[in-house]
Amino acid sequence: MFASRFTAFVDACALAGALKRNLLCTLAEAGLFRIRWSARVLDETERAIVDILARKHVTDAAERAARARAALEEAFEEAMVSDYAKLLGAGLETLPDPEDAHVVAAALMAQAAVIVTDNLRHFPEGQMAALNLDVRSSDAFLADTIALDPGRAVAAIRRMRQRFRKPEITPARLLLDMEAAGLTEAADMLREHIGSL
Repeated sequence: MFASRFTAFVDACALAGALKRNLLCTLAEAGLFRIRWSARVLDETERAIVDILARKHVTDAAERAARARAALEEAFEEAMVSDYAKLLGAGLETLPDPEDAHVVAAALMAQAAVIVTDNLRHFPEGQMAALNLDVRSSDAFLADTIALDPGRAVAAIRRMRQRFRKPEITPARLLLDMEAAGLTEAADMLREHIGSL
């Protein structure tokens, strides 16, 4: 998988959680794949972050969510996919949740190879295969990405981990946090490299 050829369109549910978002962006920043999203995906992401923080009784949830979105847009200026509305009618209304048609249309416009989402049932495998799209959970996608270039991936994740302050996060703690976030496959993949994390 080379960033110059491999593009992943990331759904809001994969970006809402801070750890998943950090890992996906870290590996994209390291050049392991090209990350893409749409304004609508970022709108949904921002709302989801507000909800997550509000449930934790964070008083400035909206401001933090807006900062998270701005950071995504600033770090990956080329990630925004637009002008995909013309693809919305191409049989996409038959998806289990027609509201997800925009994700597929934007992924097609971006010429993505994969949609990264944790709502797998919303994107039936047969229907996506007919569109030449793969659909992977964030856990499976992260595990696959790490497996394809463990050296670069582990080095990038180590740099990410070392940026955490207050509290600092040990390699073992990172793996526990990943498991708690449902990233068990990716955590298992990294466990083999814990000495380098």
